[in-house]
Amino acid sequence: MKVVSTSRDGIRSADFDPGPHRAALLSIIREIEALPQLDAAGLDRILRRYPRDGRGFFSRSEIIAGYRQLAAADADLAGERAFVARVRMRPVRTQSGVTPLTVLTKPFPCPGKCVFCPNDVRMPKSYLADEPGAQRAENNRFDPYLQTWNRLAAFRAIGHPTEKIELIVLGGTWSFYPERYQVWFAMRCFAAMNDFGAGIDRRAQVTRTAPDFRALSSEVAAQRIAGTYNRVVSRFLAQGHDGELLAASEGAAWAELEAAQRANESSGARCVGFAIETRPDHVDEAEVLRIRRLGCTKVQLGIQSTSDRVLRANRRGHDSAQTRTALRLLRGAGFKIHAHWMPNLLGSDPRHDVRDFARLFDDAAYCPDELKIYPCSLIESSELMDYYARGEWRPYDHSELLSVVGEALERTPRWCRLTRVIRDISSDDIVAGNKLTNFRQLAERALAERGGVCRDIRSREIRRESFAPEALQLRATAYRSSAGRELFLEYTTPEDRIVAFLRLLLPSAAAPIGELDGSALLREVHVYGASLDLGHRPGERTQHRGLGESLVEEAARRAGAAGYRDLAVISAVGTRHYYRKLGFEDGPLYQHRSLAPAVASPLALAAGYNAGIEGDRLLHEEMFPR
Repeated sequence: MKVVSTSRDGIRSADFDPGPHRAALLSIIREIEALPQLDAAGLDRILRRYPRDGRGFFSRSEIIAGYRQLAAADADLAGERAFVARVRMRPVRTQSGVTPLTVLTKPFPCPGKCVFCPNDVRMPKSYLADEPGAQRAENNRFDPYLQTWNRLAAFRAIGHPTEKIELIVLGGTWSFYPERYQVWFAMRCFAAMNDFGAGIDRRAQVTRTAPDFRALSSEVAAQRIAGTYNRVVSRFLAQGHDGELLAASEGAAWAELEAAQRANESSGARCVGFAIETRPDHVDEAEVLRIRRLGCTKVQLGIQSTSDRVLRANRRGHDSAQTRTALRLLRGAGFKIHAHWMPNLLGSDPRHDVRDFARLFDDAAYCPDELKIYPCSLIESSELMDYYARGEWRPYDHSELLSVVGEALERTPRWCRLTRVIRDISSDDIVAGNKLTNFRQLAERALAERGGVCRDIRSREIRRESFAPEALQLRATAYRSSAGRELFLEYTTPEDRIVAFLRLLLPSAAAPIGELDGSALLREVHVYGASLDLGHRPGERTQHRGLGESLVEEAARRAGAAGYRDLAVISAVGTRHYYRKLGFEDGPLYQHRSLAPAVASPLALAAGYNAGIEGDRLLHEEMFPR
């Protein structure tokens, strides 16, 4: 039996046959199982004792592949899940409860003209070919099926579960791509998950429609102006597609996507979250409806700054009013808001950045659920180089950036998750400024040294720690957003480690999608702990212990008491079965559960709830005086 060996980028490289290496692999497997704990140094010592063919060393994926073949023939070997968990590479990838899978759309003209944006014509706008996810996409010619299937294979090869997938679609401005491409791209991602979950490999049948953008490498260094990027990319696309920017095959009907979604509800690789990224000026009611039909549950939105002056200086192409409108529409439709914010932009300074960041949470129009902090980096191909050369912009020095990031960490409320601090850009691509990728750790250390505390979700996740279920506490935090009153319900340990949480919106304005009129809205339910196979219940792991169900019941009780007609949930395709078991019924785009008859108008009740917000506001101001 041969087992597919998969490289880091998820592309099939060669067939690995464990048979000829049976003796060495069995010895490695037994020594791994015999150790009470396995760390990198311990595994390295074992591998050195049993070199492959007397020369190189077995990779972790080859050890796991060998185990999967040899375990069936050796009854003394332990269960596959336990073994794989011991040798898994980078368990942090899936310890938040799901397996994140990132794919990129192909290079395409961009509506933005941002001065800070790199102009690598081999990539969708704002991305660089040296970034790991971008390299995987480029190797697959940006094909959605190949990217998804190969990444799933790579995850499985290194021991990560592939049953619960958060699909993250990055690249350029999603909303600027034609609708037929959006539908096709989503449909092909779902098709790959469905096939992989069923053990079907159709990669050989894929016709790669995108041209090979690596042919443009000689032109990359000269791309300083956004318009040039659009001209070069448009010309190259048209050459490969008979004058069109998209191939005829890069399109699908909505019915095809809906069929793939229905199949994914019971797939062996289910989509339990679906995120796209776009710009505020491309979000209106029609776009909100479209991305919901695609199955999306989260939107990454480039806010960059709340200051109109800074947005204009950087030629961002939208103002803060458009950002506020986009956030209100997305939140009112239930989407999780994953904002991007950039300190050190042209026209800003450290003091201004600290005030700007505070506005993200002091102003109800913003209040993102998740946040990426991306300090502006100076890239050779960006127009910012001209401002740098003229002395009109400079990168913050280490202490300035450390101060700004530290303030941001401390001011982030407990209901927001700081997913990333510092973008994963190669130091070779950064002309001047910070090149440290561990800047978050440095800022957290500096914050702790001065007695500060980081309270965001990521800092408090239970991760792989055990806990006493009877000691869990239910905590509710209320705050106001532009769409109404928000309740953040969380189960925490006595040490304030977060085990599970839920986001409930009690709307105070008309919903952007008519189906939600009169509904309270579940925007997110998440249970932390390492991602588990569906139906697997190991000991004290946090998933599958009923915590999510308990939070949903509490949300239903509170929404019913507030007088809402029903509780709607923006469920992902792969979580529909779960919510059906909790009493939800399918609607056109959401699932709904009837509540007790309303005792008053939800909009009127929401106005009364605003009084409760005042105490939260005063507490925030006491903790973070301006």
